[in-house]
Amino acid sequence: MKQPNILFIMADDHAAHAISAYGSRVGKTPHIDRIAHGGMRFDNCFCTNSICTPSRAVILTGTHCHVNGVTTLATPLDNRQLTFPKLLQQAGYQTAVFGKWHLGEAPENCPAGFDDWAVLPGQGYYFNPEFIVPDGAGITRRQVPGYCTDIITDMSLDWLQKRDKNRPFCLLTHHKAPHRQWLSDEVHDALFLGETMAEPDNLQDDYRGRAFAAEAAAMRVGVHMMPSDIRAEINHNLPEPQLRAWAYQRYIKAYLRVCASIDDNVGRMLDYLDAEGLTQDTVVIYTSDQGFFLGDHGWFDKRFMYEESLRMPFLLRYPREVRPGSVNRDIVSNLDFAPLFTDLAGLPTPKEFQGRSFRPLLQGRTPADWRQALYYRYWMNRAHHNVAAHYGIRTLKHKLIYYYYDDCGQAGCDQKGWAGRPPVEINGHEPEWELFDLEKDPREMNNVYNDPAYAGIRKQLTDQLHQLQAEYGDRRYAKDID
Repeated sequence: MKQPNILFIMADDHAAHAISAYGSRVGKTPHIDRIAHGGMRFDNCFCTNSICTPSRAVILTGTHCHVNGVTTLATPLDNRQLTFPKLLQQAGYQTAVFGKWHLGEAPENCPAGFDDWAVLPGQGYYFNPEFIVPDGAGITRRQVPGYCTDIITDMSLDWLQKRDKNRPFCLLTHHKAPHRQWLSDEVHDALFLGETMAEPDNLQDDYRGRAFAAEAAAMRVGVHMMPSDIRAEINHNLPEPQLRAWAYQRYIKAYLRVCASIDDNVGRMLDYLDAEGLTQDTVVIYTSDQGFFLGDHGWFDKRFMYEESLRMPFLLRYPREVRPGSVNRDIVSNLDFAPLFTDLAGLPTPKEFQGRSFRPLLQGRTPADWRQALYYRYWMNRAHHNVAAHYGIRTLKHKLIYYYYDDCGQAGCDQKGWAGRPPVEINGHEPEWELFDLEKDPREMNNVYNDPAYAGIRKQLTDQLHQLQAEYGDRRYAKDID
């Protein structure tokens, strides 16, 4: 069977509920929607650690953070590890990556397994960004004039145009957008002016009935933002409900403007495939490295195991195998991307991979032994937004979270500078549990962990959590006792 081309487009922090194919109340993404209309929308795709560097390492290696060693933003990827691009390259694929990398800037952390690449140092800049590029046996830096989203697309299209047309390709187009701060280009800078955007129903969440971690998180819209986030001075003397509502309007418009640029550039990529007659033979994927809070629970940013942060958009089009306009609701994760790509290329799944190919799901078949739960772990206790370290399990109906408030010796867990109200101290706080009934409480407003009616479910989920930790080889926190 002919090996398909693979075009893997990944944004940074693009929440599924900012994509119209997922029913967004605010976002319009007609070109990204083309992938959903022509293929499959995955409604329960989740990340295993909702932060940029770890999620990207999981995608490349098909292994959990504690296995690949990339647990925080300060733990770069050792590029000697086995990754799916290396396997595809060895199998005859032409491989390339352009855009955000965020897995380290030293030679031993730069892309490996790619025929060509140009990646942003760290987060990179929206305007006139610098790129790290290969230079003979080493690396160098080159500044490119223009807007980052356009440039990354230009690089991708240029590489496609110059490729060997007799061999399959695997191209990773990794956008910086819509990562904070949200700087739009001139084309989209006036979008939504004069409009009032719909607020999430829990923008004014007061965090009652939840773990202390929810109240302690320093990621409240307006309260913990900087003026550069919303291009306006912030009056911290306003009552918090009023401040959240005012800042939300500026925040969501800035966020959606940079998403609109991504959407336009996705359209450019899809138009190229159509014009070159590549559509039928190319697997096109649009995803993000994690979700993002768009005022949900009064927050911006990510990190938590709450739905808006945990959920990844995942849209896949492959006309030879996938029925147009189809939807899948099985649990898949970024752990499964590498096995899927190798499977599509006709390669066996390496024993090192901890994920599983979900190619049968593309064909409308759910294996009888498909996973019923996802394991998640966030390691960066206290860092940046004062979010507590936690792990947990998510099934189709419930979610169990354990906050253990300890960095466990991980790098990069120190508090940084803060704008607005300083965070409360969470180190040393006693561990806590949260349990959510996702059918009755999809917005995760009511922690039922101590509700006697859920005692049986609580026991079942706790046992299942510990079983997954044993299966994946992750250690339980010392105070986590039955």
